[in-house]
Amino acid sequence: MIDRSVVVASPGPDRENHMSNMSEIPQLAGELVELSKEYLRQETLEPAKRLGKVAGMSVGAGILVAIGVILLATAGMRLLIEVFPEGGLWTALALFSSALVSAGVAGLIVWRATR
Repeated sequence: MIDRSVVVASPGPDRENHMSNMSEIPQLAGELVELSKEYLRQETLEPAKRLGKVAGMSVGAGILVAIGVILLATAGMRLLIEVFPEGGLWTALALFSSALVSAGVAGLIVWRATR
C-alpha cells in the first residue's frame, strides 16, 4: 500500500521562510550577475581559447608540411636534372616530368581528401 504521508507534501519548518527580504534583492542580483559572468567565462571563453591554440598549431603544422613538400619537389627536380644528360631539351624534360609528378601527387592528395 502507498503511504499517503510520504506522497502529500506539507510545508515543514525549514520551508516556511523560503522568500528573501526586500533588502537582500540587490545583493542577490549582484551575485546572479557575477555567477553569470563566471559561467560565461568558463563555458565559452575558455573553450574558445583552447580551440584557438589548436587552430594555431594546425596552421603552423600545415605551413611546415607545405614548405617540406616544396623542398622535396625541388630536390626531386634537381635530381632529375642531374640524372638526365646535358642539354636544353633534357633539362626541359626534367622540369616537365617533375612538374607532372608534383601535380599528380597533389591531385591524388586532393582526391583522397575529398573522398
